[in-house]
Amino acid sequence: MHYYRYENAEVSCCYKYLLFSYNIIFWGVLLDLTQVTRSHGFDPVWLVLVVGGVTFILGFAGCVGALRENICLLKFFTVVIGFIFLLELTAAVLAFVFKDPLKKWINDFFLTNVKAYRDDIDLQNLIDSLQRLNQCCGAKNPNDWDENMYFNCTPENLSRERCGVPFSCCITGPRKDSVVNTQCGYDTRANWSSQIFTKGCIVALEEWLPRNIYIVAGVFIGISLLQMVGIYLARTLIGDIEKVNFRY
Repeated sequence: MHYYRYENAEVSCCYKYLLFSYNIIFWGVLLDLTQVTRSHGFDPVWLVLVVGGVTFILGFAGCVGALRENICLLKFFTVVIGFIFLLELTAAVLAFVFKDPLKKWINDFFLTNVKAYRDDIDLQNLIDSLQRLNQCCGAKNPNDWDENMYFNCTPENLSRERCGVPFSCCITGPRKDSVVNTQCGYDTRANWSSQIFTKGCIVALEEWLPRNIYIVAGVFIGISLLQMVGIYLARTLIGDIEKVNFRY
């Protein structure tokens, strides 16, 4: 039986180091992680841990697989990247088809985290950043902060923050002081005024998305293309390695 041999079979250094560089770019470095705390709401540290863990595993498999010409690691890298791409595509389609249930889920999710606002510093910073960035307060309106035990208006609440909102709901003046007034939201819900944002964050998101739909689509397409480039480089390198192994 005659076997055909590739006369000039060799592993392409170009593809090898392109794949290595590709993984270096996306290799996440986790710095200054705080301890995960118990909270009924969403803890952002979990998201950092999951994304960082997946990024580290992919980066390790891609870099070591490329440098050591390890077919198993390269195949693992290809399969995981392809699976993530399918998950992203599925999520985008489901979000478009089930817009109303998604809106309700986001609203409920936000309210759940409003309840846990004071329980976790990372969650607190995330909500404050979200409200300041979008100039919003609460999910639908500032009264959503009644869900939090420190901000609700019930007579049983003896907190100084009663009937108030977090400082991130406050409207800042034209001059941005370096010192933030963290008490500016006290007693503001007793009589809504020009001191706080009255628009809910869900409404702000609904207004932001149509205005930036091309940016969102461009980011999604760009990430998808990068993933396909990674799959192409890995598959090409696997083919070169198999040719060399077949030769010898």
